Amino acid sequence: MPESQSAAYRLRPLEPDDFADLASWFQNVADLARFDRSARAPAPAARVQETWEPGGVAAKNPERCWFSVTTDTGVLCGVTGLEGISAVNRDAVISLFVEESRRRQGIGIRSMALVLDFAFRQIGLNRVTSYYRADNAHSQQMTSRAGFAEEGRMREAWFAEGRYFDMVGVGILRRDWDARRGALAQELGPECRVEFRGAAVSGWVWPPGPPGAQDS
Repeated sequence: MPESQSAAYRLRPLEPDDFADLASWFQNVADLARFDRSARAPAPAARVQETWEPGGVAAKNPERCWFSVTTDTGVLCGVTGLEGISAVNRDAVISLFVEESRRRQGIGIRSMALVLDFAFRQIGLNRVTSYYRADNAHSQQMTSRAGFAEEGRMREAWFAEGRYFDMVGVGILRRDWDARRGALAQELGPECRVEFRGAAVSGWVWPPGPPGAQDS
């Protein structure tokens, strides 16, 4: 059950113990088909581990960087990360999934903002892209709020539920994020926050503190 009294969430590297929860979330075939364009059938935890193996992310495939979103007591409530990280083009694709019972609590937009800070301020990217199914109003609203601009549609590129959907591509540049970041921080109230471990010292938390606090 959700810990309704907790308003603090953390990002940490995806771990093997997380795969059973991921597999159980993806038993919801509608959620799975909305989140992953290439997956349609639920899979056991072992198969999920083959796809999301954190050792591969960290050691064998430096083009991927996935984080678990947890409560302050360590309960898994979502995943987010960067795929296709390019050291040459300085770009990547961002993805986000929040467990159904924890949606509409502000966790997603704060987690996305923290990963954007990580992408632009920690690993030096210049661009982040995202894709979503055209009927996914929540993804449209969240990426737009974060400052992404719609850049195009792939017509009928996403098959699910017996029909074809358009796939929408959106992107944000570092300069776009720098322009949007302050206003977004003011819009998001302090009743919910997402942070990296060590945020009290380094300021890696969303929404950030007073102007300049995260860069001090």
